[in-house]
Amino acid sequence: MSEPAAKSSPLRAALSTALLSCGIAGEAIAAQKLPSVEDLWKVIQQQQQEIEALKTKLGQTETVQKEVKQEVQDLKTANKGEVASQPGKPADEAGKKKAKSESDRKTDILAAEVEKLKTSLIIPEKREYKSMYGMAPAASQVYMNKRGLSIGGYGEFFYTNFQNDGVEKSLQRKNTADMARLVLYAGYKFNDWIVLNNEIEFEHGSTGEGSEEKGEVSVEFSYLDFLFDPRANVRTGLMLVPMGFINEIHEPLFFHGNRRPEVEQLIIPTTWREMGVGVHGEIVPGLVYRAYGINGLNAEGYDSFGIREGRQGGSRALAENLAFTGRVDYMPPELPGLMVGASTFLGDAGQGNVFMTAAGPQKPSVFTQLYEGHLQWHYRGFEFRALGAWGGVGDAAILSEAKGETVGSSNYGWYVEGAYDVLPWLWKGTTQYLAPFVRYQRYNTLATVPDGFTDYDGLYDRRIYQAGLTYKPITNIVIKADYQNISSGAGQLPGQFNLGVGFIY
Repeated sequence: MSEPAAKSSPLRAALSTALLSCGIAGEAIAAQKLPSVEDLWKVIQQQQQEIEALKTKLGQTETVQKEVKQEVQDLKTANKGEVASQPGKPADEAGKKKAKSESDRKTDILAAEVEKLKTSLIIPEKREYKSMYGMAPAASQVYMNKRGLSIGGYGEFFYTNFQNDGVEKSLQRKNTADMARLVLYAGYKFNDWIVLNNEIEFEHGSTGEGSEEKGEVSVEFSYLDFLFDPRANVRTGLMLVPMGFINEIHEPLFFHGNRRPEVEQLIIPTTWREMGVGVHGEIVPGLVYRAYGINGLNAEGYDSFGIREGRQGGSRALAENLAFTGRVDYMPPELPGLMVGASTFLGDAGQGNVFMTAAGPQKPSVFTQLYEGHLQWHYRGFEFRALGAWGGVGDAAILSEAKGETVGSSNYGWYVEGAYDVLPWLWKGTTQYLAPFVRYQRYNTLATVPDGFTDYDGLYDRRIYQAGLTYKPITNIVIKADYQNISSGAGQLPGQFNLGVGFIY
């Protein structure tokens, strides 16, 4: 090999070596008798595996891309010169043009293959879906990339038929069809230890002209992970609060029923995200934790349904009061499929706001606390979940008087559910999934109320019996059907028949 070639980059040397093995001339064999274009094409076809091996040599930086383009251009120039210098070939112009055209065609195909290899480094043809660092499987794709851009997302839509028989007229509801959400994940892996992860969500099929009821576009999370050590990593930005099953892992393929469990919408106000910074990691095999310092809730949003509307979501969030949230989960290595854990949220929610009462303006601290425990067990086709949560709200009397409705001093909720994949019994060797499931929920957002305020005759003390089917024809798609019977201390509420589809990508 000539001296200039020996001093070229490792990528150039690897590519040159592969091209030599395919019979494509380099400088060192320029003086030898070269094979015909047809022979070159046959060898290129036979050496496809060697071209595939070049994946690991192709980088994603601009420098590497320029080198690849230069190599393709050099190859094109060499092939043109090679055809023109073939001994014994007719010298007529038509023959030369035909030979050059054939060479160009085959070189373009080779260039297209190189581009395909580069693209597959960013968007692989096959994906493995698993949860990493507390994130949902589709949201975890960025961690599996070697470097660069990662895209993905999920969506869900469903039809709801409300059963209003025996329900007070003021509580009756109309049937709906809703494009509940369409989500885009866009992550970027800067290097082996710095990762950016983002979720942008479109709700209810439209921005709704500023009305959240009709739809909105929002940043569901946007954070940076600094992966220093498996036991201790740093996360900062707009982060999901690590409580319950659904708040972090809410992609539709990973929970039963079309609508998220009410306990994890009202007692744990899913989806719940706030600005902050924290640490996460795996202390010993199977024992993982997350602990964040975040901005507190805003008590101005509290109402009879609980603390849900106190979420600030990173939208000019008031940070006069900060809060702490933490979670611990244990998955025993000797008992695969089992997870037990607990989480908490603690912090004031007054945010320096003034509330008007009969005694004059008040600036309460509104200390808010929430505790949650959960258990999950997957054994062969059997699935079981159980979750319980309790919350307390300080200064609830001041809030209730200022807002003109009862804000509970405490609230609670719990549920249990079971499911079983029956399809392997009906269809041996299938990779599809079909599971009947049942769930029972009980929650009360006005479990205790301040003295002198009403609980509305138990209207917010509710029980939900639910049953349905979950079908996954492939890994990325789920079709769901379920029915909910809902009652309260004040009487029957509209039942729901839900039918929907969800997907991840």
